[in-house]
Amino acid sequence: MTDYDYDLFVIGAGSGGTRASRVAAAHGAKVAVAEEYRVGGTCVIRGCVPKKLLVYGAHFAEDLMDARRFGWEVPDCTFNWKTLTANVFEEVDRINKAYTATLDSHGVEIINEHAEITGPNSLKLAGGREVTAKYILIATGARPHIPTCPGHEYGITSNEAFHLDSVPKRILIAGAGYIANEFAGIFHEFGAKVTLINRTDVILRGYDESVRDRLLQISMMKGIDFRFNAKFEGIEQQPDGSLKVSMSNHEPIEVDCVMFATGRVPNTENLGLEAAGIELTEMGAVKVDEDSRSNVPSIYAVGDVTNRVQLTPVAIREGQAFADTVFGNKPTRVDYNCIPAAVFSHPQMAGVGMTESQAKMKHGSVKVYLSDFRPMKNVLANRNERALYKMICDGETGKILGIHMIGPEAAEILQAAAVAVKAGLTKDDFDATVALHPTMAEELVLMK
Repeated sequence: MTDYDYDLFVIGAGSGGTRASRVAAAHGAKVAVAEEYRVGGTCVIRGCVPKKLLVYGAHFAEDLMDARRFGWEVPDCTFNWKTLTANVFEEVDRINKAYTATLDSHGVEIINEHAEITGPNSLKLAGGREVTAKYILIATGARPHIPTCPGHEYGITSNEAFHLDSVPKRILIAGAGYIANEFAGIFHEFGAKVTLINRTDVILRGYDESVRDRLLQISMMKGIDFRFNAKFEGIEQQPDGSLKVSMSNHEPIEVDCVMFATGRVPNTENLGLEAAGIELTEMGAVKVDEDSRSNVPSIYAVGDVTNRVQLTPVAIREGQAFADTVFGNKPTRVDYNCIPAAVFSHPQMAGVGMTESQAKMKHGSVKVYLSDFRPMKNVLANRNERALYKMICDGETGKILGIHMIGPEAAEILQAAAVAVKAGLTKDDFDATVALHPTMAEELVLMK
């Protein structure tokens, strides 16, 4: 018999919290999860899934145009934003129900209330009920950062982008990370005039320089405007409803919508963390060790709230490792090396391992192999858009340290290549593999 109401109480039913809850319950634990919004979290409800569906929808703008070169007599088409978003929300509802059903089938109690930690093993629910748990897992994720400039209340974030009544004729996107560049591509393909501003002159910091420079070139060629070294000074609403945005080093600009994509902030407020004595990082994230344990032995945290690697598959692995370690008698730690990442821009970017500059700093001697080509489909479509594949290898052993690429379906191609990099294969191993022709992916084994 346990002295607690639950063996595990999870706060947040996103990707990490759901996986941890399900696996812990499968190991025999009595589990409850508190979720004050909807099961599924950022990824399912307002992030990866609905955004990727918008990306698919946006690609049809170019695909329909290119189809004419392939013999299809495609008439001039119009786009209906309401139809797309309605279908996206329907799919989100389906996945939300599937996540809920999975928790139910494993006997996890779902509590649709806010939960606040009151001690190492105790919590208080919004409805007033107090509960105890042997272990508490914080999996509350993160939220978009909103600048504090005057008029910031007129802006939206990626959360609200899905709920716009229509595609803005002119949109300004603040930021230069993956969310900013993805939505820049989406809204551009849907017909908006897109301006992206950034405080520095670098987009997608942390990604390989050659690949991100290629995306910048292609984006500018498509008609997306970039304003660099531009810091927000204020937003003023005009009599006609438009927004006048002032920024440093540039003239003001009038747009119909301002979207903030300036990073994400861990959700650690109003959880009672201070009362429980839980240490936070300078960024406000829960500080954890290699086993996702906080400084309070009974309290753990996984996912974006720890600000380690803000990726859904990482949160899922952290949740799995936590449950296996604490309840499954199978100690497991997440390996954060060689995590593949993608940017669903137009075209896509994807990479795994070290960038060229990172490899040079760590290994000194490196060899870089490139394939700079025009995909076959783009050639026939008269689309002057080149793909770039890049492989960085140890100069002495030939071991692959990183692969980075930009081009159609880059993320789909990179996933398989990431297995090879994780396995420690060499350039010779790739060279010894027969090319699959004609494909874009064959360039991976043909690079010089």
